[in-house]
Amino acid sequence: MSNSERYDTIERLRGRFGADLKIVGHHYQADEVIAHCDLRGDSLELARRCSLIDSRYIVFCGVYFMAESAALLAGPDVRVFLPEPSAECSMALMSPPKLVRRVMDLLTRERRKVIPVAYVNSTLGVKAIVGAMGGAVCTSANARIVLEWALDKADAVLFLPDKNLGHNIGDLLGIPPGERHEVRLRREAEELDLEAADKARLLLWPGFCSIHTRFNTRQILRVRAEHPGVKVVVHPECVPEVVKAADAAGSTSFIIRYAEEAPAGSTLAIGTEINLVERLAAEHAGRLNILPLVESACTHMAQTTEETLCAALESLDETDRTGGVSPYQVSIGMEEKVSATDALERMLDICR
Repeated sequence: MSNSERYDTIERLRGRFGADLKIVGHHYQADEVIAHCDLRGDSLELARRCSLIDSRYIVFCGVYFMAESAALLAGPDVRVFLPEPSAECSMALMSPPKLVRRVMDLLTRERRKVIPVAYVNSTLGVKAIVGAMGGAVCTSANARIVLEWALDKADAVLFLPDKNLGHNIGDLLGIPPGERHEVRLRREAEELDLEAADKARLLLWPGFCSIHTRFNTRQILRVRAEHPGVKVVVHPECVPEVVKAADAAGSTSFIIRYAEEAPAGSTLAIGTEINLVERLAAEHAGRLNILPLVESACTHMAQTTEETLCAALESLDETDRTGGVSPYQVSIGMEEKVSATDALERMLDICR
């Protein structure tokens, strides 16, 4: 099938389903996929909007944890599909549920109240543990608000899995370095320094985003030398040194607004996933000069292509006609569904 035939097939199937189908895509998806999306946004936007969709089917163009969140928040009669079921998130896989439970048991052994807050880049199992223990999910857009909520209710907060986002939000909240502690997970957390943990208000899981840790302060110095007057804006998953050296830091939606509001003629160097940077450069061509701080692509996001989207829609078309089950459908086990949904809904309630 040629590219034009594939494009036409997707659009034909979109027309066939009409209002029964919504295709949603994360900002990090390639343009060939975004071209077919009814909705696009960052994790917070898509979580909110998926909870309001009343179509029979949602096809989520992103990675697995995002499609899981959509399936948790969608109505009972809505089915969610992922064009590439193997599209995972390396950060999410850094916090195995069994280990999260083990660490929480250790941290609360002396009846100290510790509330877990899970970045949305986490697995269903982790979200379920967080929800069952009174915690909430957050996104980069609302992490500060959710952390403030949790700190107000507990002696300490375990933030996972992204230590860099945790440190950056800790800086915004004015939490001194002496009141933070990165937990050690060697030998199934047997090396956890409980004495240090008991003195900390903000406990940080040692995970990170491989896309955003590629940015460093040397790149910022170089781009400032090459483009005098440049404004550097980065995602808060970057290491704290990069966030401090930048002119601004925020979620993907923040970065999009920053570009929209930048004065004509400005030069922006953006430190985030390359698909978003290139899309912004094209959208603002002639008004702004937008360049990547350095090219950094998410190979997991790239697994969803126009080809996989087409295959998922063809499978959905067949199963819709025959009443079968598509291999692209995201299934949520009832054992974890209630607690994981609680964690997500707490986030939405906190951020209303």
